[in-house]
Parts: sequence; structure tokens; C-alpha cells
Amino acid sequence: MSTVVITGGSRGIGAAAVELFAKRGDRVFFLYEKNHEAAQTVAEKTGATAICCDVADGNAVRAAFEKIGDTDILICNAGICHYGLMTQTTEAEWDRVFAVNVKGMYHCINAATPSFLKKQKGCIITVSSMWGQQGASCEVAYSATKGAVIAMTKALAQELGPSGVRVNCIAPGVVLTDMCAGLSEETLEDLRQQSLIGKNGKPEDIAQAMAYLADAEFVTGEVLNVNGGIIL
Repeated sequence: MSTVVITGGSRGIGAAAVELFAKRGDRVFFLYEKNHEAAQTVAEKTGATAICCDVADGNAVRAAFEKIGDTDILICNAGICHYGLMTQTTEAEWDRVFAVNVKGMYHCINAATPSFLKKQKGCIITVSSMWGQQGASCEVAYSATKGAVIAMTKALAQELGPSGVRVNCIAPGVVLTDMCAGLSEETLEDLRQQSLIGKNGKPEDIAQAMAYLADAEFVTGEVLNVNGGIIL
């Protein structure tokens, strides 16, 4: 039984991951920022432990990992998006997207790594996006953070590999979660048609990819596209 920590676990992809890893028999903790009701629902459904924690707050992250103790698998899933022209994106909006999507990953990995180094074994899974690979108009801040996630993953795989720690990334395509709430049905249909298999993704699709990477002991430094073939 592994101890798995999943950030952003109260909804969407994170909640699907909590459910899947709990079903595998793992000891699951998940961090969430503010949706107490959703977190309680996930915890009751799965038996996982919910911890309220803004990953952008380094002190809060360190306190959370002190409660958790030794960690075997860290899944850095927490993320927020921002829609709008870059020229109309305020500095505060820009900083918040980077604080959660990039600095949050920095805080969580730094908090978990001592446990990995002690055991000379560990697994880190990060979550980027196809927009981190090719960029998206009106999502410059989000695309920039997700590109940073990919670069951090590859660098960390090299840095931590000699200590027995694997670091991999998943780059989802269009996944029907709250992040798609601002997209019109017409836009979602257009994206569906761009997929080679003619469908948009579900949170469970990404969770299954996470489970694969958690078990794939000869895979590190990879970016796994889970996008229905929109980007090859």
C-alpha cells in the first residue's frame, strides 16, 4: 500500500484520481483550497483524507505534509486557468495563476522530496496541458504556466533520477471539468471534432494515465499526451 498525495483533489481530474487510487487500496490524502462541501463528499465516498491547503502558500503546504508523513507518490494536479487577452490580464491575475500552477508545484515537491530521498524511491506526477505544448490564444498566462510544468518535470527527472525518484508529466487535452464551464457548446463540439477519436476526455481518462505512470518503474522524464489525438 502506497501513500499518495493528490493536490486539487476535491473536483474534476483530482477527484477522479482520489477515487481511483483509493480503489487500488492506497492510503490517499488530497489537498483542496476552499470547496469544503465538495471535499467532504469526496472524502466520504473514497475514505481518503482531505486537507484544506492553498498550494500557493508554502507554510500551509509544509504543515500539510507534516500531518501526512512519509509519501510514496505525489500528484501535482492543482491548477487554475485565466481566460482573456494578455493586454487585459492584470498583474494580480497573472501572479495568481503562476502562484498556484507553478509555485504550488514547487512547494509540494520540496515538501515531499525529503521522504523520497530517505527511501531512495518515489514518484512525482505533474499535470500540464496540451496548451503548455502549443499555447492557446486568450490563455497566455495558463499556457505559460503549463509550459513551465513540462520544463520543471524534465529538469527534476534528471535531478532526482539518481536518487531513485521518477518524475513524469501528463498533458491532457480537452477534459470535461469545471475548467470548461466558460466554453460554449459550439466550441466544445469543434474541439471534439478535432480529436482523432471524435470525443472530448473525462476526468477518469486522466486518472487512469496517472495510475499507469505511478506503476511504470522504467518511465521517467516523459510527457504523456492524453488528448484524444488533437496533438500528436
